[in-house]
Amino acid sequence: MKNLVLFLMAFSVYLAAHGQKKPPPGVLRFNLNDSGTRYIQAVLSNQTWIRLNENNPGSLRNGESVLNSFDIGLRRTRFQLFGEVAERTFLYFQMGQNNFNAVYNSTGNRKMAFFIHDAYSEYRLSSRNQLKVGAGLTIFSGLSRFSQPSVNNSLSMDIPVFAQTIVDQTDQFSRNLSIFARGQIGKVDYRLILSDPFVITSNGQPTPALSTASQFYPGAHTFMTQGLFIYQFWDHESHTLPFMQGTYMGTRKIFNISAGFITQPRAMWRLDKTGDTLYPAMRHWAIESFLDLPVSRWKKAVLTAYAGYFNTNYGQDYLRFVGIMNPATSSRLTSANGLTGHGPLHGNSFPMMGTGHSIHTQFGLLLPQRDPKQVTRLLPYVMATFSSFERLRGMRSAMYHSGLNILLNGQKSKLTLDLQNRPVFSLVDTRIKREKRKNQLTLQFQVTI
Repeated sequence: MKNLVLFLMAFSVYLAAHGQKKPPPGVLRFNLNDSGTRYIQAVLSNQTWIRLNENNPGSLRNGESVLNSFDIGLRRTRFQLFGEVAERTFLYFQMGQNNFNAVYNSTGNRKMAFFIHDAYSEYRLSSRNQLKVGAGLTIFSGLSRFSQPSVNNSLSMDIPVFAQTIVDQTDQFSRNLSIFARGQIGKVDYRLILSDPFVITSNGQPTPALSTASQFYPGAHTFMTQGLFIYQFWDHESHTLPFMQGTYMGTRKIFNISAGFITQPRAMWRLDKTGDTLYPAMRHWAIESFLDLPVSRWKKAVLTAYAGYFNTNYGQDYLRFVGIMNPATSSRLTSANGLTGHGPLHGNSFPMMGTGHSIHTQFGLLLPQRDPKQVTRLLPYVMATFSSFERLRGMRSAMYHSGLNILLNGQKSKLTLDLQNRPVFSLVDTRIKREKRKNQLTLQFQVTI
């Protein structure tokens, strides 16, 4: 793996120095023919987090209680290679690492384990983009734009991970082994995917015990079907890579509505009241709208807005706590006073996914450019997720973010300061209790080539 990383880095330098036709400024690209229609392009990116977090009650770091944490970490480090390498033939690779901090793999080997995120091939059957088919390990998904987000072109510091509904459960960091068809017909952009999920026992975590609350089934698995349909009122969004941007920063005029779904029979299992084992299907659907509108009379200001409704059904009482790049390692809470079996309770975790309903919204404004020569731009934003999960018995879960992007050179070099305010829940005498909300303050430095 180390040799592969070194090869990718060396190849990226080679691309920059040996293109036949001069690529656009700031692009690592090697043209395979004189016209530049056949090419290989490289993208390197890194997101560094410096963070102060109020930890959840009972949080431990290597066995010691920690009320607050200050840490430094790598949220994402990625290498990408892609291009149209032959007539109508597209190839894409991505590898990297995620969530690397001082307690990463604290009981094992700390050396970063780079892994393959994407590796797929695609063939364009039509003269334009009406129909493309492909297969491989890919993030092409149904449900939502945020199920396949462009993490380097996000409005907020980080993406709403809850929309990646099975992340690191039966997929590989939101990627599945899939066959897919996609295209653009008139104003409609569509994606249809058939995925072969990984077994839950290969995700590196202990498999939850069978109970009356649904969990992913560890036995013989079934195929997962996904679809996403987008109606584009104005400009079409990019159709080269699978990733969907959080903002185009004025380069396009976008307004669309979309609907998506994910379904898999016998994806889950649980016990009923009599002790019999049931095998519920997993069924999710969502509707959403996205706006990215340049406001020329405001000196190149850009308004970005998003709203989406998510209906997620994993079966009875499924609930999953997630803590992004968790700064703690465990919790002193036990089965008597903790929501065990639903993911980590410690650090910055909160109930992110479950059977129920969620509404997610984002709003941002790229502030006017006062001077035509001005490079640094400011992009403030707010983001919120409101969830009602069956397991929480009527108590709502609300997550809030507010932040400021300081665009030093667009999305290629930017600082983001983000304040998160999250809900905290515990279980006391079998009753779920809402605890005092906690905060997290993060400074991110993103560099993309």
